[in-house]
Amino acid sequence: MLRSGFYSLLICVLVACGGNSRAPIEDRYGTAKAAAGKSKSNASIYYVQRGDTLYSLAFRFGLDFRKMAAANNIPAPYIIYPGQKIQLSEAAVKTNSTAAKPSSAKTSTAKVAAKTAPKTRPLPKPIVTGKTQTTSGSKNTAKVTDWRWPTKGKTTRAYSNSLHKGIDIGGNRGDAIEAVASGKVVYAGTGIVGFGELLIVKHNDVYLSAYGHNDALLVAEGAFVAAGEAIARMGSTSAESVKLHFEIRRNGVPIDPMALLPSR
Repeated sequence: MLRSGFYSLLICVLVACGGNSRAPIEDRYGTAKAAAGKSKSNASIYYVQRGDTLYSLAFRFGLDFRKMAAANNIPAPYIIYPGQKIQLSEAAVKTNSTAAKPSSAKTSTAKVAAKTAPKTRPLPKPIVTGKTQTTSGSKNTAKVTDWRWPTKGKTTRAYSNSLHKGIDIGGNRGDAIEAVASGKVVYAGTGIVGFGELLIVKHNDVYLSAYGHNDALLVAEGAFVAAGEAIARMGSTSAESVKLHFEIRRNGVPIDPMALLPSR
């Protein structure tokens, strides 16, 4: 009896240890700040890793990129560097357009620093499809007046404010993923856990859209894309099935995309 009990206990332990240990990817925002500062004494501090951008960090931690930049005194175009200390907080955005311009000496120094500082991530060579614009320095401040669906599949999972802060759209591997509105690609990569191959497009100072789990990204960071342009191919990176995880952020806060997407 003792031997039988021992073996039963051993089997239970092995089953428990051998279960699927894959981490959940749904709560991408609630616990992220604590994880970011785990190796530091202050959990509200994050040290930039290679591949990070200000936009990807704001997306990851559920912050408004403009307010996050203001809290860290990072001017546009919001360039950050590996090892840089970032406060995971927000500050009021200054809108005073009459502020004094920096002296020529400071401007010259800033330009030199920008040229010599390490890049945040190597940009992949884009596979251009459609009419992708690559002109740098342009600003897109126009209002989004016409939203489009990012792909033709059916919605397989709805938005949830507490758990699933976007929608999932099904389809076949390789289906075209299209920009829901014109804008600039501000992140392209795999640096945000749970989203796989991810694209983030900035439409204006209010709205961002995000496209996750792609098999292939067809545009690179810095590219300007038109509404309806193919920007990725549907896949299953960091997902258990082929699908698109799609989000819209308004001032850094996830909202239900169905409130903006047209009926179909």
